[in-house]
Amino acid sequence: MTQANASRSKPLIERRSIDYIPENERHGRLYSQFTLWLGANLQITAIVTGALAVVLGGDVFWSLIGLLLGQLVGGAVMALHAAQGPKLGLPQMISSRVQFGVYGAAIPIALVCLMYLGFTATGTVLSGQAIGQLLSVSDSAGILIFAGVIVLATVFGYRMIHWIGRVASVLGIIAFVYLFSRIMVISDISQLLENRHFTWASFLLAVSLSASWQISFGPYVADYSRYLPSNTSSFKTFLAAGLGSVVGAQASMVLGVFAAAIANGQFSGREVAYIVGLGGTGATAALLYFSVAFGKVTISTLNSYGSFMCIATIISGFRGHIEVTRRQRLFFVLAIVGASTLIALLGQHSFLAAFKSFILFLLTFFVPWSAVNLVDYYFITKERYDVPALGNPNGRYGRWNMPGIIVYTIGVLVQMPFISTKLYTGPMVAHLGGVDLSWIIGLVVPSVLYYLVARRKAADAPAQMILPQSSQS
Repeated sequence: MTQANASRSKPLIERRSIDYIPENERHGRLYSQFTLWLGANLQITAIVTGALAVVLGGDVFWSLIGLLLGQLVGGAVMALHAAQGPKLGLPQMISSRVQFGVYGAAIPIALVCLMYLGFTATGTVLSGQAIGQLLSVSDSAGILIFAGVIVLATVFGYRMIHWIGRVASVLGIIAFVYLFSRIMVISDISQLLENRHFTWASFLLAVSLSASWQISFGPYVADYSRYLPSNTSSFKTFLAAGLGSVVGAQASMVLGVFAAAIANGQFSGREVAYIVGLGGTGATAALLYFSVAFGKVTISTLNSYGSFMCIATIISGFRGHIEVTRRQRLFFVLAIVGASTLIALLGQHSFLAAFKSFILFLLTFFVPWSAVNLVDYYFITKERYDVPALGNPNGRYGRWNMPGIIVYTIGVLVQMPFISTKLYTGPMVAHLGGVDLSWIIGLVVPSVLYYLVARRKAADAPAQMILPQSSQS
C-alpha cells in the first residue's frame, strides 16, 4: 500500500491510542510537523508569555534577546523528543518506562497530567475572553463553548489535530502580520528598542519564560510525529518540529513584548481585548477574536489529547496491557476537559499572576525528566527499545527502575535552592540577585548523573529495536 493510499484509508476518528503504530499504518509528511507546531505557537498564550518579560520589569531589547535564547535552548530539547516519534512509533510518555519502569513511569506522567490541566485551563480563560467578545456573551459562557469544541477535536484525534494545525497556521500568519503592521503604525519601534537597561534577573527571566514554554512540549511532542514512517530522517524531524515551534513562539512573544511596552499598564487583566484592540474595531476586531479562539483550539486540543495519552499510560501500566477503547477515550477526554474547564471558571479573574508562577514552576519537574529521557535514548539505549516489554511489569524494564527514579528525584531537589517564583523561592535566589538558575541546574545535573549510573546497563539493551509480533510481518 502506498503512503498516499494509506493516508486516505485512515478513519477520521483515530483508532490507535498509546499502542505501537505498525509500519503499514504510518503516514504523513514532515511539513505537517512544521505547520502543527507553528500553528500551536501562533496564539494568544504565547503572546502573553512574551509580554510577561516586560510586564515584570524587563526592557524591550534585552527581553527580545533573552526570549530568543530561551527558544533556541528549549526548542532544541523539544525537537530532540520529537525525533523519537518516527523511530519508536510510540507516544512520548510511555517510552519513559524504559528509564523509570512500567510502574515507576507513573511518577513523571502524573506530573505531566497536572501540566496539561494547567495549560488547558489557562488557554481556556483566554479563549473564553475571545469567544465572549465575538458572540457578545459572558467570558464564562465563552469558556464553556470553547470546552465543547475541544472535546470534539480531541475525540477525533491525530488526523483532526494536524488538520486544525494547518488551518491555524494560515490564520495565525495572516493575523500576526496584520497585528505587527498595526504596531509599526501606532508606535515607534526604534524608540522602544533604544530602551536598554540590562539586568541579569530580567534577562534570565525572559530566557526562562521561553525555555519553559518550549520544554513543556517535550512530554507530548513525539505523540504527533509517531505516525511518520520509521525511515523518516531524525534530523529532518528535529528541524521540522523545532523550527515550527521556535519560529511560531518567538513571533508571538515578540508581539507580546511590543504590545506590553506600549500598553501603559492596560495589558494585565484584559489581555485578549487589548491585543485585538491594536488591530481595530468592528468586523476587523471580530475576525481577530475568531483568530484568537481558533488559534487556541490547536494547542488546547494538544494538551487535552496529551492528557488522555498520559492517563491511559498510567492505567495501562498497572493493568498490564496498552489498548484503550473508543468509549474509554471519550470518558477520559470528558473528565480532562471538564476538570480544566472548572479550573478556568474558578481562576479566570487572577489569570496573569498565576500563569507566570505556573509556567516557571513547571521547569522544576520537566527539565529533569527531559534530561533522563534524552540521555537514555541518545547515549544509552540508542533507539534500541523492547516495545512489547513496555507493557509487561515482569519484563525487561521491571516495575520500578530505581536508578532512573532516584536521578529524577535528585534533579528536582537540586533545583529547590535556586527557584524564584511566587509559589516558592529558594534560599540561594537572594544571593544571586534574584536570578533563577534552577532550570539550568536541573538540565545539567540529572544528565550527568544518569549517564554515569546508566552507562553500565547499556549492554543490557537489545541489539536492535524489538517490535510487537503482529508488527514484524
